[in-house]
Amino acid sequence: MRNDHLPVPVSPYGPFPGLALHVHDLTIRGHHTEGLAAADESEAILLILGDQRTWRVARLGRMYALAALGRHDEALTIGEALIADTYYGGPRATDAKIMADTARANISIARIDEGLNYIARATLVLDTVPTGGPRYFSAMASLCEAAKYAELFELADEIMRRTLSASEAPELWRTSAELQYVELLLEWAVRLEQVDRAEEAAVEVAKAVTLVRRWTDLDIDSPLAFALLALGSAKQGDHAEAMKQVDRLLVRMRAAGQSHEARLLHLAHGIVLRDQGDLRGARREFQAGLELAVLASQRLLYRYELARLALRESPGEATATVFAALRLHVESLWRLRLDRRTMLRQAMRRVELEAARSRADHAASSDALTGLGNRRMFDRRMEHLNDVGSLLLIDVDEFKGINDRYSHGVGDRVLGEIAAVLRAHCRADEVAIRFGGDEFAMFLAVGEREARVVAERIRQVILTRDWHQIAPGLRVTLSMGLAQCVAGESGRDLYDRADARLYLAKRGGRNQLAAA
Repeated sequence: MRNDHLPVPVSPYGPFPGLALHVHDLTIRGHHTEGLAAADESEAILLILGDQRTWRVARLGRMYALAALGRHDEALTIGEALIADTYYGGPRATDAKIMADTARANISIARIDEGLNYIARATLVLDTVPTGGPRYFSAMASLCEAAKYAELFELADEIMRRTLSASEAPELWRTSAELQYVELLLEWAVRLEQVDRAEEAAVEVAKAVTLVRRWTDLDIDSPLAFALLALGSAKQGDHAEAMKQVDRLLVRMRAAGQSHEARLLHLAHGIVLRDQGDLRGARREFQAGLELAVLASQRLLYRYELARLALRESPGEATATVFAALRLHVESLWRLRLDRRTMLRQAMRRVELEAARSRADHAASSDALTGLGNRRMFDRRMEHLNDVGSLLLIDVDEFKGINDRYSHGVGDRVLGEIAAVLRAHCRADEVAIRFGGDEFAMFLAVGEREARVVAERIRQVILTRDWHQIAPGLRVTLSMGLAQCVAGESGRDLYDRADARLYLAKRGGRNQLAAA
């Protein structure tokens, strides 16, 4: 249902942003279970308040929490629903962020092609929006995460370095993005070690530890930050620091269901025990981490460590053969990353071609003055009527007098203002048309009762607007005719009924709506 009492937005996130941003703050700090509970409360309140825009932001926070808890199917369902629902959409950078997060959810459940397609779509949008600012910053961070999930480490590194150097964002968001960068560097280092590029891996680990120590020195309660510190410290041989964090956090993270942080802590603990010669204890920790792994690449990491332990515990031809086979698999997956880079370039090309076709089609179907649809689009919609919907015809009252008294330039500004109002009242599946002159039409995806509410609201907006800002003494009103589509009805018949009611509105004194 269209809510006719929405508060006037006071931020790009909606009228009540605090209710949604609280959910995001919890997920940023790694309190995912609490984030889900906060989302339950915030979403219920926002629906009561009628604030659909902020409700979408809260849903996005829920999506992050679900993904962090390994519930990727649920996260994907939310992401695809948010992409489909564009009526209450905010800035385009936010749309790109949702696409990037949906890409990550797809990749998490091995839908690689779909994930790369969303990465391409998000990249194209972000290339067209202003850089800098918190929304751009947040969208780029999500794009980096999606690239990391696809194991496109070089791309993810480039995105994050560009973002951190060029964007402005609140301190919590910035430090969160740096934390995300730490995790990228550590995961990249692990993969480099597996393909015998140990020196490169050590460089990435050193960068990661330097960054994460800056984060933890802020004394922000973030389990993920300290889990990453444990892993980085273990990789560098600082066993005391690694075990300090493992002892403090591992049991608590397992109890809270925060499997992502627990998995990293198990990995750090296993590395420490392996380095200290406790191979049985290391195997226990790596096996526990494997049980919490969600992605195939994560599971491979633990299987690789377990295979290395088996070779040390029971050296011989059998274990050597198994380990060699696993090494070949790891190397083939590393080469597969190059194929994904090619697939992404192909996806980018497809998205660019689709965007070019869409722009060309829009230009051919758009009115040059107002940007609304033109007669060509009107005819196309009339040929494919939906049995559920209404047609609203609109005329500007005494428009010739406006041109004659104030000039055609003023008349054009009036048409532009009206077009903006019509566009603002269109949902994603609705369209506003300018025939030419002062004649407009709207295809509304609702029945006559709700269409009346929309039409009256438009009429009142135009009637009460301060037209004196354009020209002293200027007054603009609209006459409207409304008809609901009948099943099996031709476009011609629908138009004739709406046009007859428009005629009645004019005959009745103008500045009114006529409907059944």
